[in-house]
Amino acid sequence: MKLIADDLKGDILKRVSSIQRYMKEDGMDALLIAGNANIYYTTSRFFRGYVYIPAEGSPIWFVVKPVGFEEEKDVVYIHKPENIPAELERLGLRMPSNIGFEYDSLLYSDVVRLQAVFPSATPKNGSHPIKKARMVKTPWELDRMKEDGIHQSEAYRRVTHCYREDMTDVEFQIEIERILRLEGNLGFIRTSGNLMEINMGSVIAGDNADVPSPYDFSMGGAGVDPALPGGANGTTMKPGETVMVDMSGSFNGYQTDMTRVWRIGEIPEKAYKAHECSRSILRACEKMGRPGVRVADLYDKAIAIAKAEGFDQYFMGHRQKAPFIGHGIGIELNELPVVTAKSRDVLEEGMTIALEPKFVIPSVGAVGVENTYVVTAEGLKPLTVFPEEIQEL
Repeated sequence: MKLIADDLKGDILKRVSSIQRYMKEDGMDALLIAGNANIYYTTSRFFRGYVYIPAEGSPIWFVVKPVGFEEEKDVVYIHKPENIPAELERLGLRMPSNIGFEYDSLLYSDVVRLQAVFPSATPKNGSHPIKKARMVKTPWELDRMKEDGIHQSEAYRRVTHCYREDMTDVEFQIEIERILRLEGNLGFIRTSGNLMEINMGSVIAGDNADVPSPYDFSMGGAGVDPALPGGANGTTMKPGETVMVDMSGSFNGYQTDMTRVWRIGEIPEKAYKAHECSRSILRACEKMGRPGVRVADLYDKAIAIAKAEGFDQYFMGHRQKAPFIGHGIGIELNELPVVTAKSRDVLEEGMTIALEPKFVIPSVGAVGVENTYVVTAEGLKPLTVFPEEIQEL
């Protein structure tokens, strides 16, 4: 029984080929992958084990468990990583002189153990070629993300029906999580970086948007416990407040990121104007976001528009500001590139980024729009298509 169809195998080979190109630039003979997200990226499966990628040739899956992969080509079952050198020798492959490991995502103890498996090889940081390859999506990956956007938008259409008077933000989020799961959401968000912890997303109402967070998110929120200080905090949502919904679009191993804003009763004109400023920023970035454009230029454009419209003091936070307006997205939330003033990355066709120019208006709440985009020759094309206006609960 085939676990992977031939057309998907071709797409996986494109991803591996991209990694190999960056490996050669960094002087690596081989790369040993052990992290969950990168195993999925290089196999479109998940298993406990390792993916060994030589600089030339096909990767080998060294699987610990589960059983059932025996029919796949280039699958070798092992009990522990120390078995890998003997299996490479059995397959007639030479030992690498330079080998990369995922320094950015593995525990130090895991890296030390894997380095000891190849004592004669010079260890290198293998995270760089993987991150660079993952920035540009293959056609199969883009199809998954388009599906995510459709499902996420369909769930958002039912958000208004989740609300009832005198509801807390936590109760509201639970109802939104329910419709997301019924739509097929996996109920789990893979995130990149050790300063990223989140459940199925974030619902932030009123002044909770102005509570600083230790996480690398655009918005804060106190959360319900100091153990997870972010997002909804259990307060009752009130008239005159906005409610920002930034929930998971993870339906198939990939994900989209989308934020929309609802209001309870009437809100000040300032909040509407700031929200429209966010939309203006997105329209400008959509036009300029073509291959060859510096990622930092998108950030600079957003800052310039926010200042010109008089909302810079509220932009990307009020009490505490986020130093970015967007991020890469795919298998994980907050992939490269990060849309910040210091970015050295340049847009390439097929990159996917989430842009989220947001504002915090004191005593009202957060406003602004977030969309996930793919970079095309004509500019940024949205994968999350849903009305952007502030809607009423």
